[in-house]
Amino acid sequence: MSEAREALLGQIKDKAVIHGKVTLSSGMEADYYIDLRRVTLDGTAAPLVGQVMLDTTAEFDFDAVGGLTMGADPVATAMLHAAAARGKTLDAFVVRKAAKAHGLQRRIEGADIKGRRVLVVEDTSTTGGSPLTAVEAVREAGAEVVAVATIVDRATGAAEKISETAGVPYVYAYAIDELGLA
Repeated sequence: MSEAREALLGQIKDKAVIHGKVTLSSGMEADYYIDLRRVTLDGTAAPLVGQVMLDTTAEFDFDAVGGLTMGADPVATAMLHAAAARGKTLDAFVVRKAAKAHGLQRRIEGADIKGRRVLVVEDTSTTGGSPLTAVEAVREAGAEVVAVATIVDRATGAAEKISETAGVPYVYAYAIDELGLA
């Protein structure tokens, strides 16, 4: 395990795992909640997110990264900065749940992705709904999705749903058992 990967795992365990009954956005109940925004928006952990997610997705060829706002935004930004630190250029984009009703009325903000190879990201996914919504929007915008990547896979069927429905690889940095939650 790389130093960054090991450090991020510790940050996730310390800051993002909350024990107790919760209802997830899917409506499912769980005995714990993984609040990855406590990591992706943390000044110590966010740079690690970028490094680990770049390493996790190194097999894919893409030049832009993003996903459905809100969970994907800090992940994409962390990756953009980590790529710059490595001397590479990586653009980021944000997918809105719906197009704005004013201004340019765009559904995808940030870098223009038409004709580009992109990676769709999310912090974690229970059902795969958010990444699938992003994949659909990105394809409508004329981009090619090379894969979907999350920080933590909850092992609740999102991986299978994304792979089957979107027809793209699904990768993640950490399995739920690595957090001691399986």
